[in-house]
Amino acid sequence: MNDALKDPMVLRSIIMDHYEYPRNHTLSDDATYLQKHMASESCIDDIHVQTLIEDGKIKDIRFDGVACTISTASTSIMSELLQGKTIAQANHIIEEYFAMIDQKEYDEELLQEAIAFQNVGKQANRIKCATIGWKAMKEMLEESEDKQ
Repeated sequence: MNDALKDPMVLRSIIMDHYEYPRNHTLSDDATYLQKHMASESCIDDIHVQTLIEDGKIKDIRFDGVACTISTASTSIMSELLQGKTIAQANHIIEEYFAMIDQKEYDEELLQEAIAFQNVGKQANRIKCATIGWKAMKEMLEESEDKQ
């Protein structure tokens, strides 16, 4: 792993950058996109996540809604990390992300900027925030596989 990604200030700056300038932060009107609405009972997180999957590959991921810093940043990073991946590759990355959140062994190289959330598992009240977009994506991948 890049040594800079071990610096807490670098990790914080990654999170803040994705919060202040979230990537893929608009929804599409295209009816071929799968969509999930996710809301938290315990905080402000209320987002819609969309994905376009064609020929077993993720062509696009978009999201919008009201969300905290952790939720917005983690979903933004996820949207960049999973685009262009096959369903199998995306599922593997999602599994590694959840392993990291659960404080288990994980592949740092595979997760790239998502490792900014490596300490979230130590803060139980932030786990839902860091996983809400990822759970939506996992559900949509499962839905896509069921259709095939």
